[in-house]
This record gives sequence, structure tokens and C-alpha cells, in this order.
Amino acid sequence: MIIALSLCNTGFAQTDTLKISFKQAEKTFLDNNLSLIAQKYNISAAQALVQQAKLWDNPTLATDQNLYDNTHSFFNHSNGNGEVYAVISQIIKTAGKRGLNVQLAKDGVMIQQAQFSDLMRNLHYNLQLDFAQLANLNEQAKVYHYEISAGTTLVGKIEHAYKTDKTKYKDFVRLKALLFGLENDMVDNSRQINALETELKVLLQTKSTAFILPVVQNGSYAQVKLNVMDLIEKAKNNRADYLSARYVLANAQHNLKYQKALAIPDVTIGVDYDKVNSYAPNYFGLQVGFALPFFNRNQGNIRSAVYDIQSKENTFKENGLRLENAIVATLEQYRVSAELLATKHEDFNEQYDQLFESLLNDYQSGKIGLVDFVDFFDSYKDTKLKLLQQQYNLQKAIADLNFTVGTSVVNL
Repeated sequence: MIIALSLCNTGFAQTDTLKISFKQAEKTFLDNNLSLIAQKYNISAAQALVQQAKLWDNPTLATDQNLYDNTHSFFNHSNGNGEVYAVISQIIKTAGKRGLNVQLAKDGVMIQQAQFSDLMRNLHYNLQLDFAQLANLNEQAKVYHYEISAGTTLVGKIEHAYKTDKTKYKDFVRLKALLFGLENDMVDNSRQINALETELKVLLQTKSTAFILPVVQNGSYAQVKLNVMDLIEKAKNNRADYLSARYVLANAQHNLKYQKALAIPDVTIGVDYDKVNSYAPNYFGLQVGFALPFFNRNQGNIRSAVYDIQSKENTFKENGLRLENAIVATLEQYRVSAELLATKHEDFNEQYDQLFESLLNDYQSGKIGLVDFVDFFDSYKDTKLKLLQQQYNLQKAIADLNFTVGTSVVNL
């Protein structure tokens, strides 16, 4: 069943396979990802609010005319009769409220931009991990294919042999069970590949019928010397979530200034005209008005803004501590993983494959017994998978370090 499924996948891959390097995947991700596109609209919406905050309040025009008089006429203005009153007024913002409101809107833009960068950072991290893990699972699949192919051939030969030599029946059953276990592992491997394929298709917005085949350079990576203090400083300048917390704190500080400014009344200035209802006909007057701050001086909002600053300050400090500890941990993990793969495994892989072929022939020729062969058959798979896992662990450690710093300090 597994071999048939493998052949089907191979045939499908030949007609609709998307071979892609990580750099190509990055470009496709930045161009097509719907989450990033949606977040860009949030930035545009915040920028529009800055333009709105810069606008002056509209002037107000009001009028009062006679509706009905003792001549039983509506709106009677003939022969100099009727009253006309009109006033036009304008609110003048005091205490720099307009400028502070613009600053709050600009803070909103910076926060949205930081959230966009943080979303991109998180999605890019997911892309790195999915890409590396899918490549690793494909390499694992090759190990399963190789052992299943060799095991199937061997089981077929023993099945033919035990029909004339009943002592081979035990070997046949044992190898058949071993092959069954490999096939189960292969099914689980295929399930994980399918899940990652689905995730990558969403991130890259590729065709649902495509089969993504990551192209990676396997092997060890040269360890890069890094200084933890330099990384912490770089992270504080690049980590979008850290910068967002800084912008939120600045926004809270600006909001306190704005709330204090709101305690100072705005001034309304206007000009009014009265036709006949004043001490002199065709009267023009100047209006000046403002609220008397006897009761409401915005005390509650000012106090709330003070507490909000204190809350944001502590959150910002905590983010800084978490950032520093995360960098120390991820840098150490990178160093451990890089040192583990400091020596090349290519020669060992080739030697191990040759040993597998040699022991397979030795078992078929009767030079070694079933127990020794089965032990090596199991250890061959486990060792090959562990070598692949070490490579993936280093790739993940690099992705974790870059994610924690907020920029690429080690290239995959």
C-alpha cells in the first residue's frame, strides 16, 4: 500500500510539483500573504486618522426668523417687516489640543506599523519552521522508502525460501512484522507532510493542487560568533513587539498631556446680525464664549491616564526582561546545536549506507543471523533519522535566534 502511494505521489509531483528555495518562498510570502495584505489596510486606516486629526472644526451657522406674525402671514419680510437673526461662530481649540490630537493619531500609525512588522515576523518564523520541517520529513521519507524497498525484496525472497525450508518461516514472520512497523511509520510521516503542505500553501497562497518541494542545502552550518549584549541591543531596535510596547507607552504619555489640555476650556468666537430686535436696527455683534471649569476639570480622565502610564511602563519593562532572557536562551541553544553538527556527517552517511548493503548481503548469504540483522535494521533507521533531526534542530535554533532578535543574524 505504501509503495503504491509513493508511486502515486511521485507521478503527481512530476506534473504539479513546486520546487522552491527558501529565498523564493520568502518573496512569494511577502507578495501574496493575505494576512499581511489585510494588516496593510489597518496602517492606511490609521494614516487617514492623522489627516482627520489635522482638520479644523467646521464653523457653525444659525438663524432665527419670524415664522408667523399678527398680520396672519408666514415669513413676512415685506415693507421692512419681519425679524432676521443670524450668527456664525467658530470653536478655537486651546492648550494645543489640536496638535496633541494629531500626535495621538501618529502614535496609532506607529503602533499599527509595529503590529504589521510583528505579524510579518511571526508569519516569517512559521514559514521558516514549516519549510525546514517539510524538507526534513521528505528526507525521512527517503529513509523509509529505502528500508521498505529493501525489506520488501528480502521478505519476498524468504517467503519463496520458506516454502521449501520451514526453518525460514520464523525469519519471514519477524521481517514481515518489521516491515509492517516501517509502513506504519511511513503513514505517520506522510500525514505530517500533508499537514505542512497545507500550512505552506496558505502562507504562500499557492495552488491547492500543487505539491511544494523545499530545496535546501543539507549538512552542517558554520557557527557564527555572536555577542549576547550586541544581540540584545539589536533586538531592542528591531523587535516589532518590543517597539510596539514602546509606542504604546509613548501614546499613554501623550494621552496624559491631551487629557490635561482638555481641562482648559475651548473658546467659541462668533459674529451675529440682528435686523430689528435690538436697540438699533441692523445690529452686528461679537460673540465670545467658553465653559466655566467649576465642576468638571477632567479630573477622572487625567487620573486614569496617570495610572495607564504606570501600567504601560511596567509592561514595557517586563517585555525588556523577557527579551533579554529569550536571547540568552536561544543563543545558547544555537551554540549547542551548531557544535553538535560541527563535524561533517556526509562520510558517515555513505559508510553507514554501505554497511547496510553489506549486512543485507551477509544475512541473505547466511553469514549473520536474524537477530543481528534485525538489530542493525532498526538501528540503521533510528540513526539516520537522528542525524536528520540534528540538522533540523540546528535549522530551528537558527530560526528561533533570528525570531528572537527580530532580524536575520544567522542565515539558513
